Amino acid sequence: MKNFYYLESCSTCKRIMKELDLPASTNLREIKSSPLTAEEADRLAAKVGSYEAIFSKRAVKYRSMGLNKQELSEKDYRRFLLEDYTFLKRPVAETDSAAVAGNSKKAVAEMKDLI
Repeated sequence: MKNFYYLESCSTCKRIMKELDLPASTNLREIKSSPLTAEEADRLAAKVGSYEAIFSKRAVKYRSMGLNKQELSEKDYRRFLLEDYTFLKRPVAETDSAAVAGNSKKAVAEMKDLI
């Protein structure tokens, strides 16, 4: 595994990190103190297939900004991901060849396969 993006204050992220028992070589990245760069967002989106796939529609700001009532383009998803860390679906596990985002049982199982 290469990178693991998470939010320190997120109990779900902490639970998943413990469940995955990440190797010591994993680069842990706390996204609030060190938000995604444009290059990272582009790389993750390319690995999962779209910016929408790494965008959290559960974020409080998604509804408070009325984004749930708009039709967002990939360009919009990218812009919001770079503007605020809360829009990143988390956690995200990334290797050289793949990335998995989210906390569903399926996503966590895929993360286990990546390790």
